[in-house]
Amino acid sequence: MADTTEESRAAVRALLDGALAQGRTALTAPEGKAVTDAYGIPTPAEALAESADEAVALADRIGFPVAMKIVSPEITHKTEAGGVRVGVASAAEVRGAFTAIVANARTYDPDARILGVQIQQMVPAGTEVLIGTVTDPTFGPVVAFGLGGVLVEVLKDVTFRLAPATEDDALSMLDGIRAAEILRGVRGAPPVDRDALAGLIVKVSRLAADFPEIAEVDLNPVFASAGGVMAADVRILLAGERPAARRRYGREEILASMRRLMKPTSVAVIGASNEAGKIGNSVMRNLVEGGFSGDIHPVNPKADDILGRKAYKSVMDVPGEPDVAVFAIPARFVPAALEEVGRKGIPNAVLIPSGFAETGEHALQERLVAIAEEHGVRLLGPNIYGYYSTWQDLCATFCTPYDVKGGVALTSQSGGIGMAVLGFARTTRTGVSAIVGLGNKSDLDEDDLLTWFAEDERTECVAMHLEDLKDGRAFVAAARATVPRKPVVVLKAGRTAAGARAAGSHTGALAGDDAVYDDILRQAGVIRAPGLGEMLEYARALPVLPTPRGDNVVIITGAGGSGVLLSDAIVDNGLTLMEIPPDLDEAFRAFIPPFGAAGNPVDITGGEPPATYEATIRLGLEDPRIHALVLGYWHTIVTPPMVFAELTARVVGEFRARGVEKPVVASLAGDVEVEEACRYLFDHGVVAYPYTTERPVEVLGAKYRWARAAGLL
Repeated sequence: MADTTEESRAAVRALLDGALAQGRTALTAPEGKAVTDAYGIPTPAEALAESADEAVALADRIGFPVAMKIVSPEITHKTEAGGVRVGVASAAEVRGAFTAIVANARTYDPDARILGVQIQQMVPAGTEVLIGTVTDPTFGPVVAFGLGGVLVEVLKDVTFRLAPATEDDALSMLDGIRAAEILRGVRGAPPVDRDALAGLIVKVSRLAADFPEIAEVDLNPVFASAGGVMAADVRILLAGERPAARRRYGREEILASMRRLMKPTSVAVIGASNEAGKIGNSVMRNLVEGGFSGDIHPVNPKADDILGRKAYKSVMDVPGEPDVAVFAIPARFVPAALEEVGRKGIPNAVLIPSGFAETGEHALQERLVAIAEEHGVRLLGPNIYGYYSTWQDLCATFCTPYDVKGGVALTSQSGGIGMAVLGFARTTRTGVSAIVGLGNKSDLDEDDLLTWFAEDERTECVAMHLEDLKDGRAFVAAARATVPRKPVVVLKAGRTAAGARAAGSHTGALAGDDAVYDDILRQAGVIRAPGLGEMLEYARALPVLPTPRGDNVVIITGAGGSGVLLSDAIVDNGLTLMEIPPDLDEAFRAFIPPFGAAGNPVDITGGEPPATYEATIRLGLEDPRIHALVLGYWHTIVTPPMVFAELTARVVGEFRARGVEKPVVASLAGDVEVEEACRYLFDHGVVAYPYTTERPVEVLGAKYRWARAAGLL
């Protein structure tokens, strides 16, 4: 598509400014036609008739049959007003339709200004689709695509991308709806012109991105055929005032501040206390007993010594320039103390106290933000449990220190979820690089943390619980920079909330919060977890699994029933069961009994000794055509759980030592001994779960989704 010219953009700008100056929230049909013409969006030939005679003359010039539509700034839902006629085939019919349309409109809204009736060329037949844009409060302008006409309201088969969309984005949208097969041609119908349809999506998305005052664009229906595309109806809604721009920080600014937050050499605790049961005492105790090797400076005007450390009356008295000030004082005292932190030149404030926006005290929180911006202080919180930086032995929280260092960074917006994250990590002994509470997100949020974790050599996987995003585009940019290096897992709360806002078009009504989140998080390469358990398991397992090198997955199982369930899970998670070639089938059959089954799944049967498990696993790892293994173990006396676990771990370890790294996941069915076997396997690089065939394959599917998003498959 050729770029829109400055002249075309200027024409649209003048048109929009004129409508906004009149206080209007929608463009008329002729104005919409002028906008689409400027952006090369194909629409039918049309003209405005102010009388029945003029309507007849225009219809004769355009060519019968024609469509006729009321033109009124106050009437945006023309069909509801009885203001539409299609297939009008003669001069007499045009006269009658003109009179009826105007009469219906006046009945529908007696105060509406009637500018005339639009005479429009009838659109060639084709598949009806919808293309539109909506301004999402989190992500800004997004473009939507789906089936059009009445089907869009019934099926809600719509997909979304950030605007402006690229050609690749647009092509992925064509394949992203459930009815994608219709576009490819069914029952002898020719396929639609995919390039033309994708090009139209790109043009509409560019229009929305160029003009933030456009709240919604709705092209419905668009008729798509082998011969091209044409939008039969255009509706453009305008926004009132633009949202205030959020202050943004550059990447180097974020990294400089985050480096001092996550790797501090000096920490001040404002509100430190000797009194057990107070947050200030817990924070001090955790910093000291957690082994933090840097300087710890308690600040309390009523104490000389706290936990063996010299206490200071004010943060201004603390020697040097601490990297972080941790607040453990009541909300009403925070602004004054934050002023001192700013004057002291401390770059980070960790605000544990509650009593701010979450309780309706928005002005108090806004005051904190203003103070922080004035002095160049970044704020974490308020209303959080604190944060851990485990490799620094830094426990700046009222929870107890976490002692298992590893590669998983965990963040949560909710304190309660944060406690669940912590408990899960302890129970499973998940290796953690950081655990961070975000709370009210007055300043620091997920995109700041992602920018840091992308660079942090200790972090291999990032898992985030979030209820909202302050700046969806900044998050997407940070995620896109992180995903090629390491997986990002997100649990977005509110998935089933009634998120569809009142809107004046099909596109707006369909853009419920979660529908937009789902598609755009996927566009960013993020792995979306359906629940808390999945988020935590993905975070624990993804660093354990090697990156797959191809799509061929093979199941080796000791029980036919588990093989069937594992096969179902493979399909459910978008994975591919390998078609076993004859030579590989013959090789597997050499190790399994005659009443077993090769193919895929490979069923070695439950009575086989450890040697059969070992031989078939070895074969699966040796053959380069196999890219991942799913093991289904069935508890037997012949091969007890720990025997299976030890032989599997040994074989996998041998191959990894030789440079052969393939993802291996296992489902163990049996009595309670399988729990210990799963723990052993996990510790030795095999992701294993007891009593479930779904979970190990879900984790494998998540690894594959990340590998695809990262461009590694």
